Amino acid sequence: MNSDIQAAWNYHNATRHSHHSVHANPHFLDWSNQPLPFKVYPKLELISLPRGLREIGVPGLRAVAEVREGGNSVADLQSLSELLYFSAGVTRRRAFPGGEIYFRAAACTGALYEIELYLACGPLRDLDAGLYHYAAGEFGLRRLRAGDVRHTLVEATGGESSIAHASVIVICTGTYWRNAWKYQARTYRHFGWDNGTILANMLAMSTALGLPAKVICGFVDADVNGLLDVDTEREVAFSLVSVGRAADSLSVPRQAISPLGLETVPLSREEVDYPAMRAMHAASSLVSPEEVTGWREQTLAVRPKNSASEFIPLEPLQEGEFANDSIEPVILRRGSTRRFAREPISFSQLSTILDSSTKGVAADFLNPFRTQLNDLYLIVHAVEGLRPGAYFFNRERRGLELLKYGDFRREAGYLGLEQELPADASVAVFFLADLESIFQRLGNRGYRAVQLEAGIIGGKLYLASYALRLGATGLTFYDDDVVAFFSPHAQGRNAVFLVALGKSAKPRR
Repeated sequence: MNSDIQAAWNYHNATRHSHHSVHANPHFLDWSNQPLPFKVYPKLELISLPRGLREIGVPGLRAVAEVREGGNSVADLQSLSELLYFSAGVTRRRAFPGGEIYFRAAACTGALYEIELYLACGPLRDLDAGLYHYAAGEFGLRRLRAGDVRHTLVEATGGESSIAHASVIVICTGTYWRNAWKYQARTYRHFGWDNGTILANMLAMSTALGLPAKVICGFVDADVNGLLDVDTEREVAFSLVSVGRAADSLSVPRQAISPLGLETVPLSREEVDYPAMRAMHAASSLVSPEEVTGWREQTLAVRPKNSASEFIPLEPLQEGEFANDSIEPVILRRGSTRRFAREPISFSQLSTILDSSTKGVAADFLNPFRTQLNDLYLIVHAVEGLRPGAYFFNRERRGLELLKYGDFRREAGYLGLEQELPADASVAVFFLADLESIFQRLGNRGYRAVQLEAGIIGGKLYLASYALRLGATGLTFYDDDVVAFFSPHAQGRNAVFLVALGKSAKPRR
């Protein structure tokens, strides 16, 4: 079914936002039925993780920009604790009448945190081999299976080398209802965005910890879901990450995988089903190791882009020209900006953010390495040394191509679902992709890949902005109006994501 790309087009077209679709389909939140923010296995013992988290000292921008895929380095429980905490941990809490709000290390649509993390590992210092669920709210692990189950994941990924040598394999799943409670069928797009921002943090922390890491999107879905024993009507595996690399590949024989039948706490009183997102996931599933291997070997033929009239090369700041905090405090102060100050940032700051966020991602769907599925288009409002207008980021030439000059704050606000944030920001960065070419290469699973990459690069934009003590926030958009605004240059592309950047202002009371 992965090759029947009409399924991806059907889902994409059915979940496009327009002024008419948004206003004709008002959706009211049932707060009495809001899902729990965590998955809980009530009958499994919690293994607490070490809380003495270190500040390793690797500058935030360097951790964001560098890609660490090679070299031998094996994770231990201390580094695993830091990796999990700074990727998906609860970094602060705020009490309010009737409950408590949890803030996480990575951004998430609606702060609903539908992405769950599991990990499979061999024997580590202070941790037995097994399959574990990361209990973010309690900062601990619960063991689902005893023994080394990594061989199942090696086979499910078609013998992917990074998985075969990994000391730890992180499995990321998406829980439909936790996000669909607010966003309905569009949730499947959000799986990629929200998984991606977590992975941006995880890749940066892996670099800081000296651990090679690679994002894996190609695997046999039924095998990975069966290993986790998740109810696939409610929760599905979306991506894997290999962490650490041993010199020798895994030689442990595969274990027989039987159902676990473990009890979990219901998310809410009742769940509303949106079949379109489950149909999209089923249509993008891979069914055999041979299909996975063939899928991964595909190369991307990028359609040439139209040329623009004027080229402005980036002028990134050099280390020593700014306070380059370590990655850990950068992550801890990161948050989704709720109001921008309408003040300018410098062209060097914008250059630094773009440059450090687009150096490449180690991922099995980006073949050859440093290929990028998403193109970045910018509406610039207030950048010193750069005239307001619309621009295309030429990643190969490391600069901006002018599309048109003008004050487009009103247009940016409209495109961002008629919100103030993209209008008040210094820059609004739109992600557009040639979905037809991506689907021809990767099939329906290309839709997972393009959304996931957008989330990763968006997460890197977040971290780079906060490393410079600026603000950022991710947003949704009116799909076709975005493409129309940037056309004719964007002709034939589709809108995927939006991130606004600028100086944060105190929220209005």
